Amino acid sequence: MKLSKVDLSSLLAIAHSDGYLQLLLDRGDELEFLEIPAPIQAYEGLQELNEIIAETPALAFEEEPIAMLPVSSTMAAAVGYDRDECILQVEFQNGAIYQYSGVEPETWEDLHATDSIGKFFNDEIKGRYECDRIDNTDGYCY
Repeated sequence: MKLSKVDLSSLLAIAHSDGYLQLLLDRGDELEFLEIPAPIQAYEGLQELNEIIAETPALAFEEEPIAMLPVSSTMAAAVGYDRDECILQVEFQNGAIYQYSGVEPETWEDLHATDSIGKFFNDEIKGRYECDRIDNTDGYCY
């Protein structure tokens, strides 16, 4: 058996009618409707695949983890920053890991350069940015 890589990211919807597999594709600035001769089993197989994917946790599509830098702080064990997404990630001494959204690059640079990460965090980060706990425990934000 020869396997081929398939990218279905532009496929929005599928249907089957009168011996044709009907596909609705997102072409960026417009939608395209295609009809391809195919047995009903092709449609049923794609429906089954969709159900399997929906039930399966994301495997290959997980984002790259944010690189963490160990820090000398009584509050945090490590900090990291994603410049593309403007996300600050903090691993606290208790092991909890939080991501703070919308953190400007300048704020990251100031945090990274400060003599007191805990004081800077409390003064400039805490309560100012949306946060999510990412280590699968409670959702309380520091």
